[in-house]
Amino acid sequence: MSTVTAQGLISPHGGELVPRAGERPGDVDSLEVVTLTSRELSDLDMLASGALSPLRGFMGKEAYESVVESMRLADGLPWALPVCLAVPEAPSGDRVVLADDGGRALAVLDVEEVYAYDKEREAERCFRTTDGEHPGVARLYDQHGSYLAGPVTVFERLEPGFPELHRDPAATRALFAERGWRRVVGFQTRNPIHRAHEYLTKCALETVDGLLVHPLVGETKSDDVPAATRVKAYEILIDGYYPADRVVVSAFPAAMRYAGPREAIWHAICRKNYGCSHFIVGRDHAGVGTYYGTYDAQLIFDEFEPHELDIEPMFFEHSFWCKACGQMATAKTCPHGGDDHVFLSGTKVRELLADGELPPEEFTRPEVAEVLIAAYRGG
Repeated sequence: MSTVTAQGLISPHGGELVPRAGERPGDVDSLEVVTLTSRELSDLDMLASGALSPLRGFMGKEAYESVVESMRLADGLPWALPVCLAVPEAPSGDRVVLADDGGRALAVLDVEEVYAYDKEREAERCFRTTDGEHPGVARLYDQHGSYLAGPVTVFERLEPGFPELHRDPAATRALFAERGWRRVVGFQTRNPIHRAHEYLTKCALETVDGLLVHPLVGETKSDDVPAATRVKAYEILIDGYYPADRVVVSAFPAAMRYAGPREAIWHAICRKNYGCSHFIVGRDHAGVGTYYGTYDAQLIFDEFEPHELDIEPMFFEHSFWCKACGQMATAKTCPHGGDDHVFLSGTKVRELLADGELPPEEFTRPEVAEVLIAAYRGG
């Protein structure tokens, strides 16, 4: 059984939200400065909001080793990916200021330890590969060789890229409670929502009170569809094809790690903090290239005891339009052969869009395709 809050929502991971926003200390101007990368800035902002509860800051060695080896924090609580701050050397003092690449001070970190780590071991355990062509592994190999650990106090938040969609976990929870939702399913996406995604989100919505469409708006690969284009497509689709009182669209400020199975667990835990009781996991969740099996991100949930994560995964196979059935379907529900199935590769879709051609309506809604065409042609 899931633990619940007074509002009837699932409890945050570890029992309570742990937002790390606070007042600006008076000694900031005298402190040594540590400049954060784009991914570290995203992590810092999620620490500030409580999206990474129960973490209070960047991980120490004991927590890091436990997460890398067993997907658990040192106290045994499930946690799938390291949240660490890489530095070239130990700072001289016991407190540092954390800043963006423009030198703007955002937070202070109380130094607890600095420790070396094995990049190849982290890559193998967390990404299941040591191949430097993997974008997550490449970032890992490029970063500094020590981790700086300690609790943070964030006194200046990042400017949200989409302020109209920005909601911290406390805000999404308040909105769900206001609507009377208790069972909420979260949908992670870094791509436009095509008919296949629409189908599985609506199937999930049939069994819960509400749907959180939670597009990731942090750093992604250069060839991913830009966040602004995706958000516009989401809004058009939701306005035209979903019941407004059953869906919330909100931005997820994380950066993509492309860690496949482990990232699916991490995404689920984060959405639990936002108030989701269920989480959609489709094919190749958070994958890239051919590094992961089609359904590895579903199988990894079996490495935890039933209901141990509290948030419940909802697994879906790849869906398609079946001409014979006259509707969306999957291999679980459709008896027909591949000739009846409308499926386009991402490469083919990009080629059509670049040429200004609409993909088949069975693949994507025309209104969504128009947004994508305009973006591909610079319109």
